[in-house]
Amino acid sequence: MDHHRPSLFRDDAPPASGERFDVLQRIGPVVIERIVSSAAPEPGTYVQSQDEWVVLLRGRAVVEIAGAPVTLAPGDYLFIPAQTPHVVRETSAGALWLAVHV
Repeated sequence: MDHHRPSLFRDDAPPASGERFDVLQRIGPVVIERIVSSAAPEPGTYVQSQDEWVVLLRGRAVVEIAGAPVTLAPGDYLFIPAQTPHVVRETSAGALWLAVHV
């Protein structure tokens, strides 16, 4: 058995505050990252130049997109078009996300 195989769940302890972003793969302009959240997300609005598809793998979260709150449970995903303001309002400690930026 290969114990060095990458895993989304390895080294996934939540940070004390905010979120930790780990780039897993870059393929041309596409970036795939893992996000691990604390119970205290950083305040602030994200406005990104790329489209983002994100899925919550573990935990719970509330994301406000263009002023509307969206509650997420494991398995829920969102598509956030480029230049769309969004804010992570709530996260559970150890919430785990997979994000694809295109």
